Amino acid sequence: MAQEKYHVDNPLVAWLVRRFFTRIAALLAELQPQSILDAGCGEGELLRRGLVSAARTVSIDRSFASLSEIPAHTKSARPVCGSVFALPFGSARFDAVVCLEVLEHLEDPAFAVAELLRVARTAVVLSVPYEPYFQFGNLLRGKYLRGLGNHPEHIQHWNPRRFRRFLASAAPGSTARVVEAFPWIVACLSAGAAR
Repeated sequence: MAQEKYHVDNPLVAWLVRRFFTRIAALLAELQPQSILDAGCGEGELLRRGLVSAARTVSIDRSFASLSEIPAHTKSARPVCGSVFALPFGSARFDAVVCLEVLEHLEDPAFAVAELLRVARTAVVLSVPYEPYFQFGNLLRGKYLRGLGNHPEHIQHWNPRRFRRFLASAAPGSTARVVEAFPWIVACLSAGAAR
């Protein structure tokens, strides 16, 4: 089953999701990576949407159940079970690393960013929910009412200004370009300068 959050009947939400992935695709097109690590890949949405089909892609997630769905999207997938806190790859192993909607779940997202930068040769593309608008959207859709729209697994919350500050402290020496993808924040971090 594909990630439920990306496959909805509501036309406005579906449009926002398409626009989000269009922004990710545009960043990847600029980077033109030959190798990509999809970190925290879930069920392989980037593969399913064909956003990384031109590159050699390794998909890593901590969930065996999610990884088991990836071969349905492509025969060339290389799913790996592992954590963004201890990536089982050498330094500068991938041209680009993509990590979408993962950092908001982590106790120590700065440590994860450092690890993602370690294995990236050129850039790291990140996304997080744009708060508080993401929560408001959940409330409007009748989701997570007990938590006032906050997903129960989201323990980090950012708006663009706070996310820029976080990236500046988590990745000193790296240049962060933030791309508007409301209700998400998308950032592209340069990897080489961060070493």
